[in-house]
Amino acid sequence: MYKTLKSILKKSALLTILLIISCKSSNKKDSLLKQPNIIVILIDDAGYVDFGFMGSNDLETPNIDKLAKQGVVFTDAHVSATVCAPSRAGLITGKYQQRFGFEANNTGDEKTGDIGLSDDVVTMADVFKENGYKTIAIGKWHLGYHESDHPNNRGFDEFYGFETGSRSYFPIKNPSKKVMLQHNGKKVTFDGYMTDVLGDKSVKFIEENKDKPFFMYLAYNAVHTPMHAKEEHLEKYKNHPRQKLAAMTWSLDENIGKLQQKLKELNIEENTLIYFLSDNGGAANNTSSGGPLKGWKGNKFEGGHRVPFIVSWPSQIKGNQTFSGLSSSLDIFTTSLAAATIKKDKNLLLDGVDLLPYLKGKKQGNPHNKLFWRKLEEAGARVGDYKMIRLQNYGATLYNLKNDIGETVNLKTIDTLQYQLLQKELTNWESKIMPPLWAEERNWMDVTYHIHQRLMENKKVLYKSPSEMKNN
Repeated sequence: MYKTLKSILKKSALLTILLIISCKSSNKKDSLLKQPNIIVILIDDAGYVDFGFMGSNDLETPNIDKLAKQGVVFTDAHVSATVCAPSRAGLITGKYQQRFGFEANNTGDEKTGDIGLSDDVVTMADVFKENGYKTIAIGKWHLGYHESDHPNNRGFDEFYGFETGSRSYFPIKNPSKKVMLQHNGKKVTFDGYMTDVLGDKSVKFIEENKDKPFFMYLAYNAVHTPMHAKEEHLEKYKNHPRQKLAAMTWSLDENIGKLQQKLKELNIEENTLIYFLSDNGGAANNTSSGGPLKGWKGNKFEGGHRVPFIVSWPSQIKGNQTFSGLSSSLDIFTTSLAAATIKKDKNLLLDGVDLLPYLKGKKQGNPHNKLFWRKLEEAGARVGDYKMIRLQNYGATLYNLKNDIGETVNLKTIDTLQYQLLQKELTNWESKIMPPLWAEERNWMDVTYHIHQRLMENKKVLYKSPSEMKNN
């Protein structure tokens, strides 16, 4: 009797274990069949090599490095503009922002007034919201101040951030509408440090929407000026040569870590597609480093538009990879549609490429053979390994990036066929875009012109801002 009872109990326990394993396996399969959550982590003015996964020895980024290890690191990835606003316009629409006149920085000028995003342009959020995703924009917007340009009117169910391009990281007494932290248009009063506040919101949103697919545009203003950091982090890096940047970067990394941990706790990390990148190259005024790259934010050399870029989707893309194919932030929209199995509307023009076949080993080579940049008086073109930079009323230079990543050897008079080819390609691309709808302040345009000319001549830049120009 005892032996029979014992046998029954053993069999019962075994069946329970098998049932649990079966349920877990079924749940995992179910989760993989769901459309993925999509998160774009866009940081601001970060240097190309200012992360551990990019080779930094002095800036600590353990959580971002972990994301890189579980995903794919791109070594030849670019944004569509070398300054904040147009770069964001290209990313969020998946097309060259020059197609709708969003070429210069900011969202209008004194002559035109605020213009922002064209009313008829479609954003990623528009498409994902229409297809059942819960959508949120967190952090810096900088795509227009009119009601029609508010994130809630551009496809985002929620907006928790600020409209302007730069603001204090700490609370502001009586902030204007442009700089105030807001939630769907309503002012939010906060204590503490902006990077933490945005990070906390990202975690809260995930907790609230864990059971349905979501699209999160997480646009930190770090490490853009002003160089504000928490006291405890300044103390942590008190002897660091780049103290403020190190402290700001550490806080950014902490908050990205909080996001990763929450995804893991909720068992949705495997089916969450994450992109991590900077909106442009490191700035001249935040002590960032471009490493071997020439130039910085605002100019058409590699330091202005080649950015650190990670793509992670654990259930679908093998981690610990490096991808050297020519790619662009414009690819994020197209790739995300493919990941979510959302059919692109036939009338929606996108300039990006689906990166998934390349990352899964189904395709080899370069997603793009050509990329283009233009901001008012300066332009650039990339075809294969060759890169041309053109300065209005001055001329152009040609480089072979495979042999000269630092863009020091001008091949214009040596490789004339390639020079002519890139000139033709740039002209052809320009024939398909529209004139810029607004300009930048003349003093800044003069500074930018000076920087390009000096770098094209491999000479020292004499000034990097209007105030420095005035004193020279």
